[in-house]
Amino acid sequence: MVGHGAAVRSPIAACALAAATALACASDADGTTELRLWAFGREGEVVQELVRDFEREHPAVRVRVQQIPWMAAHEKLLTGFVGETSPDVAQLGNTWIPEFVALHALEPLDARITSSSIIKQADNFPGIWATNVLDGVTYGVPWYVDTRVLFYRSDLLRKAGVLSIPDTWDGWRDAMRKVRRSSGATYAIFLPVNEWAQPIIFGMQAGSTLLKENGTRGAFSDSAYRKAFHFYVQLFRDSLALTAGNQQMSNVYQEFTRGLFAMYITGPWNLGEFVHRLPAEMQSSWETAPLPGPGGDSSGVSMAGGSSLVLFRSSEHKEMAWRLIEFLSRPKSQARFYALSGDLPPTYSAWRDSSLANNPRARAFLTQLQRVRPLPAVPEWEQVATKAYEYAELAIRGSMTNDEALRALDV
Repeated sequence: MVGHGAAVRSPIAACALAAATALACASDADGTTELRLWAFGREGEVVQELVRDFEREHPAVRVRVQQIPWMAAHEKLLTGFVGETSPDVAQLGNTWIPEFVALHALEPLDARITSSSIIKQADNFPGIWATNVLDGVTYGVPWYVDTRVLFYRSDLLRKAGVLSIPDTWDGWRDAMRKVRRSSGATYAIFLPVNEWAQPIIFGMQAGSTLLKENGTRGAFSDSAYRKAFHFYVQLFRDSLALTAGNQQMSNVYQEFTRGLFAMYITGPWNLGEFVHRLPAEMQSSWETAPLPGPGGDSSGVSMAGGSSLVLFRSSEHKEMAWRLIEFLSRPKSQARFYALSGDLPPTYSAWRDSSLANNPRARAFLTQLQRVRPLPAVPEWEQVATKAYEYAELAIRGSMTNDEALRALDV
């Protein structure tokens, strides 16, 4: 009788097991499945437009989107895991994936990807896909991509006799000298000293592994990163780069227009910002280019950034949650997401959409995304990255020698 009673226990008794189960039962009582999706910042707002289409395709499903500010996202995810209130699906910055894999919070996805007719590894930029793979296991599906390229004042470069961005560091530095001398720009380039991306990217371009001994120690004193660090710091010492951080720049778009600097390493969000924030008369005077490297095109790598969609192990609706991930991964969905958010899609298929294929300034990103490298897959990466720019700034401002800064980074 006990076994029979357990088999036919009422929905109310079943829902009393736990708060999470109560939510699941409440959503299923009328035959409707509720999925919880956590997304951050602007993405959390615009994804709701796409979710409505998913719900139309699946009338028995309701997706509850929780929009979370980026500043609170990491803590919210950790709190949700500890409190056993994680969502079914979440947006996860790809540098956060190692941390949540270490917590055993994420569902491995390889079997689902293998059987999917929508999600194909070969359709994704290899360096971006690699950010989702740890020890040969895939834990996330790229949702949108982020990397860095060079934005520049084409009119000022032409005035200095520079008709295109050189593909080597030596050629680039020579071009910067010409720009500083002859273009009318006060500085050749703005490399915000409170950002870690630029020195880290230069290190990757020089062939540095950044970390060693299974990610437990820095490799910053090694010859590769040392070469890149010298190149980076010397740009400031030669007055080619403006020694300032973002917080010291009242309005980067106004200063770019004014000619305080002629080049700027930045990300895809600025494709839209430059269109909206630069004056009309400037719209024919700026372009984008892939980053130069120490040895030419093949060495001009950049960082593989962006966000992925992950499935939490605790989800009680994994099959339907996976369908949601597949829906958001369709080329049509990705193209629409780009139109809504400005976030670049991670698949070659989506890049064939006319909104991207016919955008000449986006092409630099398409080229760059084919030569991006993942950042070290360690849970502590963000602390390492913060130290990278802190010690670099000390060297730039003369408070430390290059060697002292690199030794401090290795600890």
